[in-house]
Amino acid sequence: MKNTIDLNSDMGEGFGSWSMGEGTDEAIMGLISSANIATGFHAGDPNIMQRMVASAGQHSVGIGAHPGFRDLVGFGRRDIKASSSELLNDIVYQTGALREFARWQGLPLHHVKLHGALYMRAAIDEEFSIALVKALQAIDPTVYLYCMEASVTYKVAKELGQPVVREFYGDRNYDKTGSIVFTRQVGKLDPASVATRVLRACQEGVVKTVDDEDIAIAFDSICIHSDTPGALALIEATRSALISNGIQIASVSEAAPR
Repeated sequence: MKNTIDLNSDMGEGFGSWSMGEGTDEAIMGLISSANIATGFHAGDPNIMQRMVASAGQHSVGIGAHPGFRDLVGFGRRDIKASSSELLNDIVYQTGALREFARWQGLPLHHVKLHGALYMRAAIDEEFSIALVKALQAIDPTVYLYCMEASVTYKVAKELGQPVVREFYGDRNYDKTGSIVFTRQVGKLDPASVATRVLRACQEGVVKTVDDEDIAIAFDSICIHSDTPGALALIEATRSALISNGIQIASVSEAAPR
């Protein structure tokens, strides 16, 4: 049974005059404790990044860089065949951009969370995960790395001593290995069902898989994507269910819950 949990969401995933999802980033920012801000390669641009960082600061939300594949057309959900060194350069480039926007406003970079297909690549690629963690240790050994517990990324981060946050996905399905079932298109979900699923994971430490079997799941943070249809309602219902059952919302580094 968890008493406190981090609630994160992927934010700022528009581009120029184009917005993603319901255009409710500001509303969502007031409900979460950590924000994964798109850094320009799969979505986002300098103006959006600046606005999201400012909003996170106003709401005392942990600021995270959310780098992805160089894939605006595919929203970073298509795997790109590139070497670990190429991908690492892209990640450092994107993370540095977001960190400077945060620094400009006197705010720290709280975490890094890879996006979409890049997140899933790291989850199974040990060479890439080692390079990623070593780069983060050189950039900032205190920055959190968000990933699934059932991933190579988590194993490497633990072995190398990088602070790591394990995620539970409220709006994604799981397979029997404890990994999410990666999808490029997500349909509209029922807010009450998502909230119940998340609450059960927090209270009982289990989740039902696509094979209709319960598996144990360990996590430090809950993610609901802002581009999932009806995301605001999903996050509102989940937050309400958690708080009404005595589970407070706080980032992993906060002493007091929000």
